[in-house]
Amino acid sequence: MSLKGFPPLRPITRKDPYKMVFVCLGNICRSPTAEGVMQHLVNEAGFGSYFEIDSAGTAAYHTGEPANSKSRAIAEKHGVQLLGRARKFKSFDLDHFDLILVMDHENHDNVLRLCRTDEQREKVQMLRDYDPQPGDGQVPDPYYGGLDGFEEVFQIVKRSCEQLLFKLKSQVSV
Repeated sequence: MSLKGFPPLRPITRKDPYKMVFVCLGNICRSPTAEGVMQHLVNEAGFGSYFEIDSAGTAAYHTGEPANSKSRAIAEKHGVQLLGRARKFKSFDLDHFDLILVMDHENHDNVLRLCRTDEQREKVQMLRDYDPQPGDGQVPDPYYGGLDGFEEVFQIVKRSCEQLLFKLKSQVSV
């Protein structure tokens, strides 16, 4: 698990929750899956009120839509709900969130182009930096494939989010 460039950690409290946003292209497959999985994991750990978790897309193709039906079906099979609605990533997000987790190199580059400061750039990470099996470092886009691709994405996201939460748990001040 690579933590290279991880933004400086701070105490995480209910009054000052750690804010993270997951980013893909359209915000209907990969990033809402990551949002739902991470929310599920922090809730299971009893840390739901210590984290603010969101997702967004670098394009506005699906603004207002729920997660893809295949993403929802696979998540529900694993006891995870995907409740968010697609939205476009905005420059405001660069200041609001402590950590910005992108799914692939293209979206990484798109988010970095919006950054105005080194502090903002430090927040932008690849989700698979936390995957114990990082492969090519990208979460593949399952949009045009069958359920197997959505299952693969779910497993990648789950492993990555579990490791990310492991890293962040040490900063939770109960």
